[in-house]
Parts: sequence; C-alpha cells; structure tokens
Amino acid sequence: MRPHELSLAAAADMIRTGRLSPVELVDSVLDRIGQVEPGLNAYVTVDVDRARRAAREAESDIATGRYRGPLHGIPMGLKDLIDVAGMATTAGSRVRAGHRAQSDSTVAARLTAAGAVLLGKTHTHEFAYGLITAQTRNAWDPGRIAGGSSGGSAVAVASGSAFFALGTDTGGSIRVPAALNGVVGLKPTYGLVPRHGVTSLSWSLDHVGPITRTVQDAALVLNALAGHDPRDPASVAAPATDYRPAAGESLTGVRIGVPRTYYFDHVAPEVEAAVRHAVDHLQALGARLVDVEIPMARYIQATQWGLMVPEATAYHEHTLRTVPELYQADVRVLLEAGALMPAGDHLRAQRSRTLMRREWARTLREVDVVAAPTVPATAVKAGQEAITWADGTVEGVSDAYVRLSSPANITGMPSLSVPVGHDAAGMPIGMQLLGRPLGESVLLRVGHAYEQTRPAREPVPVA
Repeated sequence: MRPHELSLAAAADMIRTGRLSPVELVDSVLDRIGQVEPGLNAYVTVDVDRARRAAREAESDIATGRYRGPLHGIPMGLKDLIDVAGMATTAGSRVRAGHRAQSDSTVAARLTAAGAVLLGKTHTHEFAYGLITAQTRNAWDPGRIAGGSSGGSAVAVASGSAFFALGTDTGGSIRVPAALNGVVGLKPTYGLVPRHGVTSLSWSLDHVGPITRTVQDAALVLNALAGHDPRDPASVAAPATDYRPAAGESLTGVRIGVPRTYYFDHVAPEVEAAVRHAVDHLQALGARLVDVEIPMARYIQATQWGLMVPEATAYHEHTLRTVPELYQADVRVLLEAGALMPAGDHLRAQRSRTLMRREWARTLREVDVVAAPTVPATAVKAGQEAITWADGTVEGVSDAYVRLSSPANITGMPSLSVPVGHDAAGMPIGMQLLGRPLGESVLLRVGHAYEQTRPAREPVPVA
C-alpha cells in the first residue's frame, strides 16, 4: 500500500513510531495530486513549496521529541471559504478576485497548531450556494457531479489527494459530497466548531466539519477543531471530550431510530436497500431498532429556505448591488430572490425552527441515534437538472440532495455520513446518523462500529 492510500489514523501511527516520515507522506500525496488532479479538479490551488516546507518542519520537530499528536505531519485540504493568512479565499467567485486573507481562521490556526500540513484550497460551489460544485468531477466517475458545496474537499479525500479536508455545511454541504464520493462527512453540533474566519452563507445554519476516509479519522480531526471561540457568537462552551471511538465496542443498549416517514420517501431503491442493510448490521452488533416518526416533515423545506435565502442575501447585499455581473447566474438568481422575501416569512421560518428543535428533542429522548439515507440518490450525470421518481414526481437535483440533510442544519443536531455500499453503476451510497446536540461521541461510536463490519475501504477507480 502506498502512503497516500493509508487512513489518517494508520499514517499517524506510522509517523509516531518512526516508520514513515512526514516528508515521505507529503511527497506521496503530492505525486497523487499530480496524477489525478487534471481529471478531477478538486483543488483551486496547491502550494507545493508550503507543503514541503511544513513537512520538513514536522519531521524535524518529531525527530527532536516535539510530537504534537495524530495530525502532526498529516496532509490536508481546506475548502476555499476558510481563511489562511496570506492565501486567497476566492469562495469560487469572481467577486473575490485579488482577495488575500489577513489572518488565519480559527480552524486553520488550530490545525496548524496540531501540526497538520496544508496542501491547498479545495473547490466550492460559488459562495457555497449550491449542491453541485460544477468545476469538480466525482472521484468515482468523472462524468458525474461531485456534490457540493464542499465537493472539492470530498473528491480530494476520496481520490487520495488529501488525508482529510474541511468543508462547510449549511444544508448538507459536507454530507452530500461525502456520500456521493464514498467518504465520511461530519457536520458537528451547531457552534461546536468555531466559524471565525470562514465565509458565511447563512449564519444561523452554517457549520464547519471534517471530511475523512474513516470514522476514526473524523474523530481525530474533530478533537483538534472543537472548542469555544468568543469571536464566533454562536460558539458553545462544550466540555472537553476525546471523540475517538473505542475499538471493538458493541452497540448493546444503543437505540437506533428508523424513520417510518420522510427519510425513505422518494428514495432510489438501491439507496434504500443499502441503508436498511446497514441498519440490520447495527442491530446485529447489539443495537435495538425503534420505529420513529419524523416531526414536522412537511415544513422542512420551507423552513430551510426561509432561513437560508434572506440570510445569504443580507451577507451579499453590498456586492449584489455594486457588482452583480460577477456572480454566476444560479447564485445571482437566489440572492436576488432573497431580496424579495418578506420579513414575515423569515420570522415564520424561525418560529418553525424553534418548534422543530423541540419536537426532534422529544424524538431523541426515545432513541439515541436516527439512521437514514444521507441523500436519496447517488451522483447524477453532470448537467442533469432533475430526478424523476417512480411515481412520476420530478424533483430538482439540488432540492433532492438537500432534502434529507437539511433537518440537522435547521435543528443544529450533529450528523454523520458513512459509506454503506454502491449502486449497480458502482457509485457510492451513504447512510446518515443523526443525534442529540453535543452527541458526536455516540454518532462516532455507532459509525465506527458499523465501519468495522465492512471490508477495508476500496480505493477509488482513478488511474
């Protein structure tokens, strides 16, 4: 196995014990980027000199006893919404031409302090306002979409071009591309990971989190990211926690909620079958399955859009007025629509969110985790605009992808997407685990237990 094919945890153990050097690891990943990047376009920019310099520094530090932990010397990517001092944060938009960040975001600073090696910035749908990331291709089939808006981050991890990457998630933008590219995506509890220095889409829905190859890897990254930051008004002061799941832990006593409503409506048969099969694995590991009703399901889409659209427009108010021609057409239309939304609609969406949080909290007193599909269909062909379901219903691709992921953004609950198989075309399928606020340890425990029942992660079929 080549170094870039290792899991983060395996590479970290080899670095810690001196069996692998950070320089060797970074060189392997840079070689991989050179091999696959022309066909996938996961990165906006790759800073080779910076990465190699950081790798040499990590090697020197570790050799002299200054080992910082499991991220030390590990190559990573950051979504192009996340500020790194001296680097551009283009947000995938001509609006940001010539931009240079003056200081590090909180998450970038924490990862640097942990010794992680920045490779570069990964592509996003413009200002994270979409579920496609049109400039990036799916790691399993370049003729299909990567998903978004953290598509570049997911493709980089899936293709071996980064050991982990950060994404942002406002309606599913970590979990959707993770599911479509066969990797793990974690949207933490709202406020657990600070957003200072991260370009906003919708301040009351935005989250930052890791995309990794395994659940254990996600826990290692979350350990470095979580923690209060007063510069983010939504940041929570959660108790210090080691999120790493224990090896060989059974799920005896864990109650898994299986939705009777909403999450299996208008879902591709192969997706439903794979997720239900994964749930059966959880039951075989000792979990108890409990049927649950999804509260206020008919209001989910209206609440998501009622919150996100006016908040996004408010963020872009100045540039939308002064340089509207610099936005891509799809994003500009959404921003202009937000300017027409009555204040009453936004207020009603906030009231709906309050009620939804209360009802989900009631559901999550009956179960520990809810298990459901991450997205209702695997990655569609590039350029496909809609999905037609068996009953003749036609749904826009972005609407379909956000439909099952947005409840966790509205309520602020943590949500973890885990690969659970492939469809007949070989495209990955993801299962979503949802839990109580600050319940990441339980999600990671369940996700890790399931992962141990599966064969080792298959490499993506990229030359």
